[in-house]
Amino acid sequence: MRLLDGIRVLDLSAVVMGPFAGQMLGDLGADVIKIEPPEGDSTRRTGPATEAGMAALFLGVNRNKRSVMLDLKQPEARAALFALVDTADVFMHSMRPQKLDALGISPQALLARNPRLVYAGLHGFSEDGPYGGRPAYDDTIQGMAGLAALAQLQGGEPRYFPTIAADKTSGLFAVNGILAALVRRERTGVGAFVEVPMFESMVAFNLVEHMYGHHFDPPKGALGYPRVLAEWRRPYRTADGYICLMPYTDQHWRAFFAEVGEADLATDPRFADIAARTRNIEALYEVAGGHIARRTTQAWQDTSERLQIPSAPMASLDQVVDDAHLRATGFFVAKDDPSMGRLVFPGVPLKFDGERPAIAVPPRLGEHTRDVLAEAGLDAKAIDALVKKDATPEATERAQA
Repeated sequence: MRLLDGIRVLDLSAVVMGPFAGQMLGDLGADVIKIEPPEGDSTRRTGPATEAGMAALFLGVNRNKRSVMLDLKQPEARAALFALVDTADVFMHSMRPQKLDALGISPQALLARNPRLVYAGLHGFSEDGPYGGRPAYDDTIQGMAGLAALAQLQGGEPRYFPTIAADKTSGLFAVNGILAALVRRERTGVGAFVEVPMFESMVAFNLVEHMYGHHFDPPKGALGYPRVLAEWRRPYRTADGYICLMPYTDQHWRAFFAEVGEADLATDPRFADIAARTRNIEALYEVAGGHIARRTTQAWQDTSERLQIPSAPMASLDQVVDDAHLRATGFFVAKDDPSMGRLVFPGVPLKFDGERPAIAVPPRLGEHTRDVLAEAGLDAKAIDALVKKDATPEATERAQA
């Protein structure tokens, strides 16, 4: 299932945001060529590994790609990159904008060379603002976009989300923008410069619900959606564990209150409808939590199924990777590699006509350099010259021998 078959992506990004976006395009069938410097992406050395340069974090965001190693400090390597640009549909990078001119890979330069190119700049901030060109990483963007402060509003202490939320969310925005630009190109024949700033992406993500009363001018309430900021909005403690129980509609709450012997709370002015419950969410969740703590997790699962109230037991990471539904649907994919042995990957979540796209093991550093450069029209002599100038993996291996 290769929906983007025939689309070639040159991916010069590193770490997580860009590689995650490139991986999704590769999952959909694009020919994603990861352009790496001689030292490789830093994630090649992040986490456990059975082979040098193939560490866990790299495996998580670089499947379904080919790797070409080019030392872009070398003019011959830049010339090889330009030859690849001539064959590409998408060019993406995560470099700070001020570094691009020196390499000759600014959007103006590459779009002049290939007018059908979709050029995606994955930046920390929009270039036309006062933060343009600043370095940015997931932690700093989570803090600037208000995410750490949400944890403080809810629990009293500022914290980052315990996941690489800014990188991964911004990567999704990047894929949306690239695909939209490709659709327009198919209609008009004209490429585009797609700017994907992490800061603006995460502010947009954060304020979907938290713009709240400030959608109106003058404001009709504070920033922040009270329900999700409530301190009690967390898995409920049961008599023997935790459950994620979610009464939401009027019908859900009437059924819940009747079940716990407090049917009159359904007509309490604090809880009678969704608007009232939102205003009094802390009190509502505290009342619910007191009752839920008296029964076991299984008892509440049975009860919520009977009452048709959404619920689920809280799962540990160990339980997630052994989840019966995910196993039954074939979500996790095992791949046997001759050097690394058996590797397990989360699969592509999307299905097309009932089928998930296939995945391939992430590439070794420079594994496809010769093949890809030959496809771009470089002759064997030019490729050999790059090898001699330490721009390809063979030369690096000789230097380390």
